[in-house]
Amino acid sequence: MREDRQRLDKWLWFARFAKTRTLAAKLVTSGFVRLNGQRTDNAAKAVAIGDVITIALARTTLVVRVEGLGERRGPAPEARQLYMELNRDNAALVSDPDNG
Repeated sequence: MREDRQRLDKWLWFARFAKTRTLAAKLVTSGFVRLNGQRTDNAAKAVAIGDVITIALARTTLVVRVEGLGERRGPAPEARQLYMELNRDNAALVSDPDNG
C-alpha cells in the first residue's frame, strides 16, 4: 500500500473506534462503516487524509474526516489527532426555524 494510505481497519483501531483490530475489521465487514458516503465491507480498503468516514456505533453515528494516518495505537489524545468530528461542526449549518 502507498505511504499516503492506510487500511481502514487499521486506521479505525489506531483512532480508537475499536478495541482490537479484529473488532475493527468486523465493524467494517458487518456494514457499519461508510467511506466517502459509500458503504464498504472491505476492511483492507485504503484510507487517505481528507476521506470522510461514517461509523454506526451502538448508540450513535459518528462522521469524521481523516486528518492523519497513525503509526501506532497510542493514548487517546494521540488518537484524537487522527480525525476531526464533523457531526458537531455541521450542526451550525442547520438553519434555525425561528430565524427563517
